[in-house]
Amino acid sequence: MEEDKKFNYKILMMTTLIISGCSIIYEVLISSVSSYLVGDSIKQFSITIGLYMCAMGVGSYLSKFIRKHLFDWFVLVELGVGIFGGISSLILFLSNVYIESYELVMYIQIILIGTLVGLEIPLLTRIIEDNAKNLRVTLSSIFSFDYIGGLIGSIAFPLILLPKFGYFATAFLTGTLNIIISIIIILKYKNYIKNINLFKISAVLALLLMLLGTIFSENIANNIESKLYRDKIIIKEQTPYQNIVVTKHKDDLRLFINGNIQFSSSDEYRYHESLVHVPMSVSKSKSKILILGGGDGLAVREVLKYEDVENITLVDLDEDMVELCRNNKNIVDINKGALTSSKLNVVYNDAFKYLQDSNDLFDVILIDLPDPNDENLNKLYTNVFYRLVGSHLNEGGIISVQSTSPYYAKKAFWCINKTLEEEEFYVLPYHVQVPSFGEWGFQLASRNPIDIENIHVDVETKFLNNETVDKLFSFSEDEKVDKDKLLSNTLSRPQLIEYYLEAVNNWR
Repeated sequence: MEEDKKFNYKILMMTTLIISGCSIIYEVLISSVSSYLVGDSIKQFSITIGLYMCAMGVGSYLSKFIRKHLFDWFVLVELGVGIFGGISSLILFLSNVYIESYELVMYIQIILIGTLVGLEIPLLTRIIEDNAKNLRVTLSSIFSFDYIGGLIGSIAFPLILLPKFGYFATAFLTGTLNIIISIIIILKYKNYIKNINLFKISAVLALLLMLLGTIFSENIANNIESKLYRDKIIIKEQTPYQNIVVTKHKDDLRLFINGNIQFSSSDEYRYHESLVHVPMSVSKSKSKILILGGGDGLAVREVLKYEDVENITLVDLDEDMVELCRNNKNIVDINKGALTSSKLNVVYNDAFKYLQDSNDLFDVILIDLPDPNDENLNKLYTNVFYRLVGSHLNEGGIISVQSTSPYYAKKAFWCINKTLEEEEFYVLPYHVQVPSFGEWGFQLASRNPIDIENIHVDVETKFLNNETVDKLFSFSEDEKVDKDKLLSNTLSRPQLIEYYLEAVNNWR
């Protein structure tokens, strides 16, 4: 009898470890999905964590009203957590597609799962209490396993689950673990469970639902994501850093990162010719070029048009992204195989860290980074970042910075302009109409005054020529703001992301 109690004790301890890991995974999963769909990751994680913890407190409080049939209640809670947690990603994505009040659905989901999770440990503690000789040791063991499980879940999510399985399969797999826990409890403690037959049927059905969800998660993801994108999805890849989707309609190929369009093959040349040829035409020397971002190879393609370019350094965080654009025939047809050039050196690193660690100097630096829609990207638009960029310029060197839209996100655009100016750059803003993006802007910057009066585009282009260059530097009244009323963007005060998300909300 003593051995049986010890055995039961160990099983319930392992149960604590697993359910704690699952709880953390649901928490970061909901936060990550919301950040992906809505943006503003600090807000999404803060609200999710705070509301989840509060709901857990409510669940813990409600547990005191459960006085008998503890095993029945624990099995019921595990089934509930498994089912609602398992379909959490599916519900969030469907809400984003079909319901205007996404946040309301998100909050209800957090409260529901959090409350059920809050019931787990109090119920488990009271169950173990009857099987342990020493309550003090039992409690310390429960909380030790609880914290260790949380650590395992928080590590497994970003390193294994999300990169390997994506949002949908991760949720279904985690739900499967909760269901399996309920089945183990049913089988090992059947003498303590009143509604044993009902729970057996419910657990099997729930497990079947989770397994089917896991098996068909790719189909589910493709079906739902097809609602998010206008055209047929031909490539979908979750890398350790971002979600990549490529769509195609007739001759129009589009690449999206985390739901945001990066280029359309029908008009990307307008963007990349403006990004590259304006600074290249101004710069006296074009020997060494640095491109921060631009893993699609399209900026490299334009730079390679200059015969006096000797070396191009491309810094991109995501190796999977670069490899896709280096090897996929559809994308290679657009970037003309630029990523295989002998003049190109690819560095897989964060742009900020690369600038901190490198001592190389460049004639032209092209900053082709995604929009500052989260805190990690916002860092690459700060005063300190531009200070680092400036330290890598040769004498007379030129910078071009992708700067969002001066029409749709004018505060963000001029905030970037002001931040560069406060770092003692001479800055000239310019913009271009890109049909798939709308009006899009850049900053041309240098430590020395810039002469744009005699810009000559001497390479073959589809859009840019000597007649159109001057027009890029003219802005209409509805694209201007009073910069004195704007704050610059610093590491300690990330103002740019506030301006950017304000614009996103206004145009959504």
